[in-house]
Amino acid sequence: MLLELRVENLLLIERAELRLAGGLNVLTGETGAGKTVLAHALDLLLGGRGKAGIVRPGAAEAYVEGVFELDDALRGALGDRLAADAQELVLARRVTVEGRSRAWVNGRSATVGDLRMAAEPLIAFYGQHEHRRLTVAAAQLDLLDAFCGPGQAARREACAAAHARARALTGRLSELRDAAGARERELDLLAFELEEIERVEPSEEEEARLRAERERLRHLEALRAAALGAAEAAAPESGEPGAATMLAAAAGGLDGVTGVDAALDALAERWRALALEVDDLAGELRRYAEGLDDGADGEEGGGLEALEERLAAFERLTRKHGGSVAAVLAHAESCRARRDELAGAEIALERAERGLAAAQEELGEAADALRAARAQAAPELAAAVRERLEGLAMPGALFEVALEEREAGPTGADAVEMLLAPNPGVPAAPVREAASGGELSRVMLALLGAANEGGEATLVFDEVDAGIGGVTARSVGDALRALAARRQVICITHLPQIASLAARHFSIAKDVGHEPARTTVSALGDGEVVGELVRMLGARTGDQAAREHAEELRRAA
Repeated sequence: MLLELRVENLLLIERAELRLAGGLNVLTGETGAGKTVLAHALDLLLGGRGKAGIVRPGAAEAYVEGVFELDDALRGALGDRLAADAQELVLARRVTVEGRSRAWVNGRSATVGDLRMAAEPLIAFYGQHEHRRLTVAAAQLDLLDAFCGPGQAARREACAAAHARARALTGRLSELRDAAGARERELDLLAFELEEIERVEPSEEEEARLRAERERLRHLEALRAAALGAAEAAAPESGEPGAATMLAAAAGGLDGVTGVDAALDALAERWRALALEVDDLAGELRRYAEGLDDGADGEEGGGLEALEERLAAFERLTRKHGGSVAAVLAHAESCRARRDELAGAEIALERAERGLAAAQEELGEAADALRAARAQAAPELAAAVRERLEGLAMPGALFEVALEEREAGPTGADAVEMLLAPNPGVPAAPVREAASGGELSRVMLALLGAANEGGEATLVFDEVDAGIGGVTARSVGDALRALAARRQVICITHLPQIASLAARHFSIAKDVGHEPARTTVSALGDGEVVGELVRMLGARTGDQAAREHAEELRRAA
């Protein structure tokens, strides 16, 4: 039950605080006074969209707060969103001038989704044009499912999940079938690219070695000249003295004083080793120069030309596949993986077909479960509505709920059509064709009464009594009061016949002398209720006959 509703700076309302009662609460006021603002406030608590234009001119933000009774079931559903010692559930919403919105659950910052989840089981809101939704097949289906009981919601969720899986698998299967046509062409391309790479067998190590070898071959003559020049300097082939000869001659002089001084002996030993090393080095340099002629053939005896051809093959691959040997090798791996994937496409196709068949079977079972519940509930709902229509000044009205099978979707495989014959002897026709505006309002109220039987959520009606008056208005009031006997009902109304039945009455008035205009909300005492009923009867304050009529309405309540 909604205990308190506080509104600040929402459209015309500067500040309002409503302390609501159990049973029937009504809100009345002149047209344009701002009654619907309170409906908008409740919509914000239900997670409705906050817009910049709803903030009262001159204010920085609008604020709405609702205080609800907190029972064990609700406490369990909200879990750690509530403090352990919380005695009430307080939902709040702020909307800034720019349209930004913030929400709170018991003082803790929350998302709008959290707010909606907390409020949905607490309030069922039916707007001014709710009865027109009866002309929409989806709304009729929702009403029938609500009458089926809480288990139907779980069945609908299961059906929606099965439908989503079937739709996803249908899409996947379509993709696989479309891909099958291009599969062979892609496999041929992959085979060609892989054969081209594997024929070359590139590697980063070989590329580095080939580049080094190419550099060596390009400088062959310079290498040979340098090696032979150094060899000639050390030991000329002409027999003329060279570095080796001069070192040997000096060694002879050192040999003549061997054993005289240990220090010089050590140096002489090093000199003799140096002389031998120079002679040996000259031979090595000549052999290196001769070996250059032997290795000039390069890569597998093909010389520089063969080596350049090998590197050109590498470069052709790197230009096509990423600019480096590493990228070429990565592309080859990608080709192999894709080839394997395509090779397994038939398996994937079969697996997808089996998965889709299973999902469609699951969807069929879920739709059958929904249909079974609807088939059982449809005649029961029709009977309950007919019974209520008797009390809503539509005696003898025929009401039926017809089910027709259709293609399975997220809500099942049923189309619902609600049929009405407002007068005896007239064939029943779809509600959208058979009912006037006032009749639609009464059918809607009868449906809501039946569908919400046994529920606990607060029912909010924003001018659900549109298009009716007189004795019919009193019948609608009686139906609202009957609903309110088991739960809280809040009704925004223009009809004194309904307002007179309220357990608590609030009057909404607009002060146009204030800049900007300001709407105030007042809880009425018994004496004030009679005065408001006189106004609603269209009479002046001092009209005694109207006052007696208003008092009679109150006594009859």
